[in-house]
Parts: sequence; structure tokens; C-alpha cells
Amino acid sequence: VMERLKLVLQYFQSNSESISNGICIILALVSVKLYTSFDFNCPCLPQYNKLYSLGVMIVPPIILFFLGILVNRHTGVMMDEWMRPIGNRSKNPAVVKYLFSAMIQRALLAPMVWILVTLLDGKIFICAFSVSVDPALFSGKHISFLLYTIFLIMAKVPCKEDVIFRNSSFRKAVSRYVRCHSQAIGWSILLFLIVLGALGRLIKPCFDDHATFLQTRYWSNYLDVEQKLFDETCVLHARDFARKCVVQFFEDIREDSLRLPHPVFISKFREECDDEEEQLHGVTKQEQVDQLLNKWYYGKPELDVSRIAYRPRPCVTWENHEGKTLYSDV
Repeated sequence: VMERLKLVLQYFQSNSESISNGICIILALVSVKLYTSFDFNCPCLPQYNKLYSLGVMIVPPIILFFLGILVNRHTGVMMDEWMRPIGNRSKNPAVVKYLFSAMIQRALLAPMVWILVTLLDGKIFICAFSVSVDPALFSGKHISFLLYTIFLIMAKVPCKEDVIFRNSSFRKAVSRYVRCHSQAIGWSILLFLIVLGALGRLIKPCFDDHATFLQTRYWSNYLDVEQKLFDETCVLHARDFARKCVVQFFEDIREDSLRLPHPVFISKFREECDDEEEQLHGVTKQEQVDQLLNKWYYGKPELDVSRIAYRPRPCVTWENHEGKTLYSDV
């Protein structure tokens, strides 16, 4: 079991797309848990039943939808690519469209699960539409009560504790009738979504250029990886920058003829700083950092790494006393 759990965790940590899928699944499970733990109490009043029930059916999916957008990494990547200045790199509308589509599809999962669970359960649907049922369908004869009285009676159908419907077969019949409609709608929506997804997977390759799709997917993944690597590099630079700034501060105080003991970590940091000079990449001042970040935002580098990819690397060759090459190391 632990090995399988490790494989699942490794899959979800492999890339941002897997992480987004995992978050969406968790949100869907949370929506089911919220519904099962939610104590739904119908008002049993004609003027409030439908309003309250539709609110419970619609408002939580809206919250879950925007929560899905908020926690989805594709949202930030898409907005960054859409809003950034062109600079040295042109924008690709297909990539933005792909990221937007992926974001919406994942954000819709949890709301759809909530709606399907409420319809298949049927309690909310009974509360909302019990007043719309004709009581003559279950009484076997025409009801001669006043219309408002009928509304009051039918509005109390969801409340089985009410005195009017205590141990009443009429209430049970109406509840079964409305629940059947609710479940039929729920299963129909589920079937429609499955058929739509299957048709989309089957028909899409017939109309779309698969090579173009692969390019779009590649560059959307590239944007995500690029932003991650830039953030990680900025964190490493900030750590080294802060370390050297602290060491320099203590050394300056020591040189100001203050009789302070030499901090133990200074010598240790000095040795590390000598080995890590390259991690600052020559950016050693606040103005340089600000200029670098400004240049990254307004002038993203063009997508051409030929200069660094084909840069000649030093080669060390070992020869014997006769001048014959023993082996080389790059």
C-alpha cells in the first residue's frame, strides 16, 4: 500500500499539470464531503423553498469554481503571458487559449460534482419543486382546497416531522416522484458530460492539426517551467546576496576599530563565498537587481539558446611521456 501511495505522490509531484489535476480531484472530494456533512433544512414555506434550495445548489459551485481558478497554477502562467509586454519575444495566442481552456476545465470539476451529488441525492430538488407538483396525481380525486392552502401543504412535503404529514403516504409519494425527476436530471447530465468528453476525444484529431497541438502544449509547459526556474534562481541569488551582505556588515563593524570578537560564522561564510562567487552572476547591488528584474519583465529573452548550447567547453587531455593521448576529460 505504501509503495502505491508513493507512486501516486510521485505522479502528482512530477509536473505542474499533475499537481493541478491532484488539486482538482481534492476539491471534488472536498465538495462531496461538504455536502454530506451539510445539514440541509428546508424552510417549508412556499415563498422561500425554491429560493433557498437554488441558492444551496448554485452558490457553493460558484465558490468552488473560483477557488479552483485561484489554486490552479495555470491561472498565473496564463495571466503573466497575456499581460506581459512583447519585448524580445512575441506572444502566442494559441498558448494563452490552451492555458485558459485547461484552467476552466479543471475549475469546473468540483462545481459539477456538487451539482450532480445534490441532484442524485434529491433532497434539495424536493424542497425546491414540491410546490410545483399537482396533488391530484396522488390523491385520486380533484382537490378543492384554495390555491394558497395547497401551496402551504405542498411546501411542507420536505418536512417529514410536520404534524400534517406524520406517517403520511402522500408525502412519501410526492417525495419519491420529485426525487425520481431529480435523479433523472442528474444521471442525464452525467451521461451528457461523458458522451461529450468521449466525442471530443474522438472527433478533435479529425479537425485539429496534431503537430500544432503538440507545439502549443510544449510551449505552455515551457512557460511554466521557465517561471519556476526563474523563481528558484531568484531565491538562490537572494540567499547568497543576503549572506554576503551580513558577512560584509560584520566585517565593516570589525574594521571600525570596535573591539568586538570575530564572529565564528564569518570565516565559514568566507570560505563558502569564495566557492559561490558565480551564483551572484555579477549582480551585486540593489540597483542591478532592480534593473535585472525590470529587464526580465519588459524584455523576456528570445527563445534561442544556440549561443550557450554550442559554447565551446574546455577540454583537458592527459598524455604519456611519449606524447600519446591517454584520455580526455571535458
